[in-house]
Amino acid sequence: MRSTSGHHFVALDHLRALAALLVFSWHFLHYKSGYPVPFAQAPALFPLAIFDEGHVGVALFMTLSGYLFAKLLAGKKIAYGQFLWNRVLRLAPLLVAVILINLAMLLAQGAPVTEFMVSVLRGAIYPSLPNGGWSITIELHFYVLLPLLLALITRSPWHALAILALATTLRAAIYLMQGSVQHEAYFTLAGRIDQFTLGILAYRMGLGQRMGNKTIFVVGTCFLLFYAWFDAHGGFMRSPGYPSPQPLWIVMSSIEGAACACLIAWYDGRRWSFLDGSASQWVGKVGEYSYSVYLLHMFVVFDLAAFAHERIMDISNFYVGLAWAFMCFVAFLPVAAASYHFIEKPFFAWRRPYTVQ
Repeated sequence: MRSTSGHHFVALDHLRALAALLVFSWHFLHYKSGYPVPFAQAPALFPLAIFDEGHVGVALFMTLSGYLFAKLLAGKKIAYGQFLWNRVLRLAPLLVAVILINLAMLLAQGAPVTEFMVSVLRGAIYPSLPNGGWSITIELHFYVLLPLLLALITRSPWHALAILALATTLRAAIYLMQGSVQHEAYFTLAGRIDQFTLGILAYRMGLGQRMGNKTIFVVGTCFLLFYAWFDAHGGFMRSPGYPSPQPLWIVMSSIEGAACACLIAWYDGRRWSFLDGSASQWVGKVGEYSYSVYLLHMFVVFDLAAFAHERIMDISNFYVGLAWAFMCFVAFLPVAAASYHFIEKPFFAWRRPYTVQ
């Protein structure tokens, strides 16, 4: 992860690689219908539940964003216009390419494109952009609030708790009005603001220096056990259906954000001897390519799973399916690398520093 200022955070790239693998595995295993691996087949090995519910990778991405910008902007003033322009240069080229590919596919099929174009235009506000682009919409909404969030949390950590309390109250109100809040908690800033905020808070509080290995072990184990319970009781799609009427979604984004913030701060706060090794650099490259993995894998991941299941072998067993997901993830990396170097990276040269000491 190389910032405009030239800082390179290999440890954070490792976590981006993990987030991309989680999301890829989630889509490979299940899609929307539980195919080829049924949703009901929760793994007995509880740490693997995060792959069976790999959407948690999105929470890791969101919390990373909050943590990273808190780290980059600590003690500095932000040239906000340049910051926004840099983010456009970072995110827009690949997103536009994905939109154009989807449009070309519709035209090739002779399908109407009006509804698709409307959904793209609505994507500035609503979670309607293709290929998981809804998360880019949330990121943009976060960027609008970033100066305010940083100012408030820098002034006092209690402001972060106030933001979390307000967001939780909003989700509770939505739940009381419509009997479900899963959609809003997952697909909008009403839920994801918790994760951005907790990422910022983790850095501002120096959590990485305060958290020992025993503490992160306890936090991590508790979170993995919680996610195994969540997975075994229906998870994202079967609690008992989507959208879920479970009130758990009022606080789900907070739980995910707290666990992810602890992991990020702990991993980034250690001086790992292996960070300069070749394996570390390779995983770091996967993290660099993670944006391309995230947006482009949707074009092929379901077909890859179907091909493996229907043409090669039965992969409906979770463990077999997960092994295939890992292999297909690695096989997809050259595509992501090409996208990074030929679509994303050329625009990096147009970025300019947006911070003032």
